[in-house]
Amino acid sequence: MPDEIKIFEENKIRSLWDEKIEKWYFSITDIIEILTESKNPRRYWSDLKTKLKENEGFEQLYEKIVQLKLLSADGKKYATDCADVETMLRIVQSVPSKKAEPIKQWLAKVGYERMQEMADPAQAIDRARETWKNHGRSEKWIQQRMMGQETRNKLTDYWKDHDIKAGNEYAILTNIIHQEWADLSVKDHKNLKGLKSQNLRDHMSEAELIFTALAELSTRQIAEVEDATGFNENKTAAKKGGNIAKQARKQLEEKTGKSVISDGNFLSPKKQPKKITKKENKNA
Repeated sequence: MPDEIKIFEENKIRSLWDEKIEKWYFSITDIIEILTESKNPRRYWSDLKTKLKENEGFEQLYEKIVQLKLLSADGKKYATDCADVETMLRIVQSVPSKKAEPIKQWLAKVGYERMQEMADPAQAIDRARETWKNHGRSEKWIQQRMMGQETRNKLTDYWKDHDIKAGNEYAILTNIIHQEWADLSVKDHKNLKGLKSQNLRDHMSEAELIFTALAELSTRQIAEVEDATGFNENKTAAKKGGNIAKQARKQLEEKTGKSVISDGNFLSPKKQPKKITKKENKNA
């Protein structure tokens, strides 16, 4: 059951598609966080779950909640309370929120779109392009983002075939590549841009996307030449690939006098948080 990240108004919602029964399952706490804007959505959900369990009208609903392993921020997978679309819609109704109706519409749409994409996979690409366009991305940026994703997919395909475990090991290798070329970890780069749950790549500049793709392309080609297998060998390839992009980045910065690494993002004005500088992050 492959896990995916779905996006609702720039917020990540961890999701899984069960191919056997053709159903989406969503992380309940991710949706609770969006609905309530709570700083502790797990606690909010724990309290709500207790109320649902005690309410006879929601007894059957409680029984439909399942625990599935989802990727966490630390790169590891943990058992997480999840619900299918039908159950999630009923949970949303139990949370007073101005975002309840938009979330319900989004949940229904996700289920319908998945069926369409199974019949015609090209629709997933078209929807991604349209979403980025609606969020103000230029055609040039969209093209670079999609090319970068293709490069990323080829790298993860290689890892999958060479004894790299999806989840934690993917996250560690990705961070090694990023740290090497950008001199910043993925977490530090997100902090610099003032991001929280948002996808870093969706908020990169065109230059950042290009150097990320160069680092991942170099990593894959080096791994292929060296026939890197297992975590340690691919870790070495990741450092080499990232370093190639780092040298190219430094040369460009010397010629232009401008930093490739940017604190810019595409968040709406209402969602702009205080950005954490490199110095503040290291002192934290």
